[in-house]
Amino acid sequence: MNASTKAGMAIDLPVQGMTCASCVGRVERALKKLPGVQEAVVNLATEKASIRFEGAADLPAAIAAIEKAGYEVPQSSVELEVEGMTCASCVGRVERALKKVEGVQSASVNLATERALVTLAGSVDMAALVAAVQKAGYEARPLGASANPASEGAAAQSPAEDGTEQRQARERASLKRSLVVATVFALPVFVLEMGGHMVPAFHHWVGQAIGTQNSWYLQCLLSAIVLFGPGLRFFQKGIPALLRGAPDMNSLVAVGTSAAFAYSLVATFVPQWLPAGTVNVYYEAAAVIVALILLGRFMEARAKGNTSEAIRRLVRLQAKTARVRKDGGVQEVAIAAVRAGDTIEVRPGERIPVDGEVIEGSSFVDESMISGEPVPVEKTAGAELVGGTVNQNGALAFRATKVGADTLLAQIIRMVEQAQGSKLPIQALVDQVTMWFVPAVMAVALLTFGAWLAWGPSPALSFALVNAVAVLIIACPCAMGLATPTSIMVGTGRAAQMGVLLRKGEALQTLKDARVVAVDKTGTLTRGRPELTDLVLAPGFEGERSRVLALVAAVEDRSEHPIARAIVDAAKAEDLPLGAVDRFESVTGFGVRAQVEGVRVEIGADRFMRELGLSVDGLAADAMRFGDEGKTPLYAAVDGRLAAMIAVADPIKDSTPAAIAALHALGLKVAMITGDNRLTAEAIARQLGIDEVVAEVLPGGKVDAVKRLKAEHGTLAYVGDGINDAPALAEADVGLAIGTGTDIAIEAADVVLMSGDLGGVPNAIALSKATMANIRQNLFWAFAYNVALIPVAAGLLYPVNGTLLSPVFAAGAMALSSVFVLSNALRLRRFSPPLAAGR
Repeated sequence: MNASTKAGMAIDLPVQGMTCASCVGRVERALKKLPGVQEAVVNLATEKASIRFEGAADLPAAIAAIEKAGYEVPQSSVELEVEGMTCASCVGRVERALKKVEGVQSASVNLATERALVTLAGSVDMAALVAAVQKAGYEARPLGASANPASEGAAAQSPAEDGTEQRQARERASLKRSLVVATVFALPVFVLEMGGHMVPAFHHWVGQAIGTQNSWYLQCLLSAIVLFGPGLRFFQKGIPALLRGAPDMNSLVAVGTSAAFAYSLVATFVPQWLPAGTVNVYYEAAAVIVALILLGRFMEARAKGNTSEAIRRLVRLQAKTARVRKDGGVQEVAIAAVRAGDTIEVRPGERIPVDGEVIEGSSFVDESMISGEPVPVEKTAGAELVGGTVNQNGALAFRATKVGADTLLAQIIRMVEQAQGSKLPIQALVDQVTMWFVPAVMAVALLTFGAWLAWGPSPALSFALVNAVAVLIIACPCAMGLATPTSIMVGTGRAAQMGVLLRKGEALQTLKDARVVAVDKTGTLTRGRPELTDLVLAPGFEGERSRVLALVAAVEDRSEHPIARAIVDAAKAEDLPLGAVDRFESVTGFGVRAQVEGVRVEIGADRFMRELGLSVDGLAADAMRFGDEGKTPLYAAVDGRLAAMIAVADPIKDSTPAAIAALHALGLKVAMITGDNRLTAEAIARQLGIDEVVAEVLPGGKVDAVKRLKAEHGTLAYVGDGINDAPALAEADVGLAIGTGTDIAIEAADVVLMSGDLGGVPNAIALSKATMANIRQNLFWAFAYNVALIPVAAGLLYPVNGTLLSPVFAAGAMALSSVFVLSNALRLRRFSPPLAAGR
């Protein structure tokens, strides 16, 4: 990828889209215009650009120049597991280390998931990324490296499979052991020292029974066990970070506790070194601080585990084995051994192992994990099955169509993981603050020490030490680092449980600002296929509904037009026999005619009936009503007599009216953008109470309509399901694709609604508002906590009312702030959507 030269740094970039020598020249000229570029050589055969810079390589500028010239630098991304991060400053440190690796375009580190997403331009040696993280003081490995390599048919990686969950479980167990040991040894220290301050009689008893000096010796021994046993982790991480000039939370704890312990050692063994009146010990502060911070870390670790519950629940939906027909029999094989094309048998009550198509049997399948709908769906030959859903009461045999990472469930897990690991725009502010936070705290601690030493009351040295340690311990970048990612993890997990998949985490923040929701009509508001809605019989044909419908359907069975198919499907649904058809004829611009077992049948618009000399005035009122309802009326004549008027329409989905009402309840405007004719669109808009209609537009017109609505109303969310919706989905601030729609629409969207109806939109918007409110609460607590308590710890209130903050209480407050942030984020698991499943 790169190499150092005497002149500077040389990098190689892959370039796609070049077809001839003029392309080569164009790319070279674009690169040579960049400041600092000494030489640029582009090779058409290898599709690579070799660039030598005078000094440091400016990779983003080089990529931008190539793209501006009309070509593409392909990007890839890798994920790393990162161990050892404890606070927001760790996150910033790892990100900066990764971004320094040549070829890395961006790096995003998530404290809650303990993962780093690295975007690469070209190829970068994975070892270089791992080494950069290790140099920063942390451990890293490629995601999934701790697990066995998955076979071709293996399911998508999950937290359970890539080792993250096991590692977190080991960390929780280790923290629990350390916490127990620290508590057992710190408690006697606390009782011996603080008990004497709180109960004078106890102080006298200790002096008489043990002796003050012996008490100090015992406290020293017990505190040393705590500090250099369970507390050793803070020194192992914090001291090297401090020596690198990049202190973190571990550094604050290490410096604070070691200062208290070292001062106490001097007071215990060489008290003559201290000024008169300053000989005091603070063993209890050092020991109890370690115990309290370990308590906070343990509670954090447990809460972090809970934030990943949504992913674990999805993973548990994956079947472990499947019964595959092989060699004339049925064999039970591991799910990783299933291949596309295999025939699989499923018994009642079993989970469908992979995606497939039914070839034998019939049953009802619970698909609530995908759609959120509690009613099981009937499955017969030809029906599609989704892996992870539950077969109810019948035996099925199906052909596997998608296996491993290609199954819908695996894709859902992958999307949720990506959303949980994403960073919202609001996190940028937090990152800027936390970059300087720990060094600033250490500076404040030094100033506190100096101020108390210079102007504090006697014993000034003791006051200076205690208050400086309190400042070091009270600071909590842990809470800042966890405030945003934990809420994202829980929020996106809850969304997945509701059938709302956030393909891009940024949508979680943008959705809350939506002012207008634009929706496509066909397949979004409506079912997407025409259906026979009404059949009004003309005078003289009363009581002959079935006969008339059967005659009309027999003729229409010769046509592939969607309206014709709707009429035929309606007749078949009523088990009506379709007679033999002779002399079928299409009359251009009017309709069709044919003989059905000797009966002449003509079907078409009102003008066809008038052409035949038949009056439709008797059905005019019904025709007007159908038109107002957005239905298409057709007329049928039997043996030269007007027999019936038939209404066909694309029915509104049952869930649509409640969804529109919920959007209005959230204060949003709703607009319909459709290519359908205006009369039909406006009729549906009237029924649903839609605020604005844009009809008879092509896909490009949909994009123009989206731009106009954004300009008029503000942030816009667009909901669609078809290929023609993809440009509008991409243009919208947030694109929401109906999960039953096309793959192209889903790829262009930011959010996928698995339920296949509009009800997911108000649910997604309401969850966005709840999640962002939760993040704001977390950030307020984390920042306000530090802003309020660091001055108190420094002793700012002492001249006013004599208030000082003990380092022990500072440690307790610090642990509490992180636990509060995590607990607050976990409240999102109980989020109740405006539209419950099945409404």
